[in-house]
Amino acid sequence: MSELPPCPKCESPYAYADRDLLICPECAHEWSIDGSASESEDALNIKDSNGNPLTDGDSVTVIKDLKVKGTSLVVKVGTKVKNIRLVDSDHDIDCKIDGIGPMKLKSEFVKKA
Repeated sequence: MSELPPCPKCESPYAYADRDLLICPECAHEWSIDGSASESEDALNIKDSNGNPLTDGDSVTVIKDLKVKGTSLVVKVGTKVKNIRLVDSDHDIDCKIDGIGPMKLKSEFVKKA
């Protein structure tokens, strides 16, 4: 049996082969057997409501009144959010909104400013 390389992301020695991919069971990173990993696999491809690509540090504007769960606060239409951070979860954007605090937003409710 041939020796498989460790995971390039977390250096775990427990990678296993599945068809033409190698998979790390510890961090769930996948890469091709020939060693070539494309940049698009690691980068998040998140777009705003108009289809513009978002990146970390962008400023966005809210396009719909959003109720803050568990409170009576509302994020109003037109609220500008600066210095967003993209994450890979149900809510794509981590940010801090003045007067409300840290929040998670979905990219479908914002547009790039």
